[in-house]
Amino acid sequence: MRRIVIVGGGYAGFTAARELEKGLRRELRRGDVGLTLVDPRPYMTYQPFLPEVVAGSVEARHAAVAHRSHLRRTRLVDGSVARIDHAAHEVLVRPATGDPYRLPYDTVVVTAGAVTRVFPVPGVAEHAIGMKHVEEAVAVRDRLLTSFDRAASLPRGPERARLLTVTFVGGGFSGVEAFAELLSLAHDLLPRYPELDAMELRFHLVERSGRILPEVTERPGRWVVEQLERRGAHVHLGTALESTTGGIVTLSSGESFASGLLVWTAGNAANPVVATHTDLAVDARGYVVVRPDLRVGTDVAPVPDAWAAGDGAAVPDLAVPRPGALAVPNAQHAVRQGRRLARNLVASLRGRPTRPYVHGSLGVIATLGLGAGIFQYRRVVVRGRLAWLMHRGYHVLAIPTWERKVRVLAVWLTAGLFGRDVVSLSAVQTPRAAFTAATTPRDDVRLPVA
Repeated sequence: MRRIVIVGGGYAGFTAARELEKGLRRELRRGDVGLTLVDPRPYMTYQPFLPEVVAGSVEARHAAVAHRSHLRRTRLVDGSVARIDHAAHEVLVRPATGDPYRLPYDTVVVTAGAVTRVFPVPGVAEHAIGMKHVEEAVAVRDRLLTSFDRAASLPRGPERARLLTVTFVGGGFSGVEAFAELLSLAHDLLPRYPELDAMELRFHLVERSGRILPEVTERPGRWVVEQLERRGAHVHLGTALESTTGGIVTLSSGESFASGLLVWTAGNAANPVVATHTDLAVDARGYVVVRPDLRVGTDVAPVPDAWAAGDGAAVPDLAVPRPGALAVPNAQHAVRQGRRLARNLVASLRGRPTRPYVHGSLGVIATLGLGAGIFQYRRVVVRGRLAWLMHRGYHVLAIPTWERKVRVLAVWLTAGLFGRDVVSLSAVQTPRAAFTAATTPRDDVRLPVA
């Protein structure tokens, strides 16, 4: 039996596994091939929907696609790959419980993705929340809703101001979209909180470079800044976060303020499993070196029985007429790379020629809150409500499986009729707190007699 191990179940890994199940249906049925996917999470996160999860426009569960619901012929391993030893044809698996063990393979597919890039800024590790997983998006949303509840019961002052201050670090697509959606949610909440005033909201977007959204040209980028500032946001360009010790945000501009919520979206970095814990070829940034057909290695030095795709791979972009150009690490490429990788792997096993990965960009699109968005394809720029509708239309088609498409559409329809659901379930992060309080003996509290 030929053993194929897929490292990582994100866009590329999940798509590759589904496509391999189709392409190797007969071999899997006969037992000639065994397919294994290793991932610490039992689902694939559709990250473009995380900003809408933050805003409550998409249910958290609907932004995740369960592996077991859609991978019927793949063995799923709940754990993390700690090392890929291709010389020995095995990966070291660290399961959620139990001791690490070695998992042998004949062919490895590396789709481990990327991790959040974090700089050694004092206080970030203690106070920041990322924006790569569903749990983080839910936590950001619940934190804002809880802050509104608490601020409404306090008089104006430093603590109330802190609770109503939100800071995002990073002006890329994930940061700007989540920031704009959370700002939109905050303004929609205000009519429900007559105790609060819009002038009390302090939303800060901090970007080290001189512009946001580097994927679009400069003029549309400036338009997005103007739109955010018109809605009361403070956009700090050419500014770095120097410290957030004690919850006090200190910027390189000298400005300092207390922030009740800090979200870190300052880009991606190579997955350590790929960058430093493998004998596969990696580039200077720590990404797996692959050929145009997604085999690991180069035309001069190919690596047999190893394939890679997604955000953790340095995939040549043949659609760009520039030597050495690499595909942008985004969902659009990762899904298509996973599909091409699987088809090439099947072709290779059957002795047929492989095809290079070529995909011209369909443009870039971002949501900026309900009814607002921006889209750019070359020199064509669309702004406002039409771009927002295009964003929703594209992503509801792009999210895998019809079941998820229908669920997301149903949530959007009910939200259009009844508005956003603004219930905070932050207590789920400490599920035993109420039970513990009920079982802990307390002294009777006697109120003074008036």
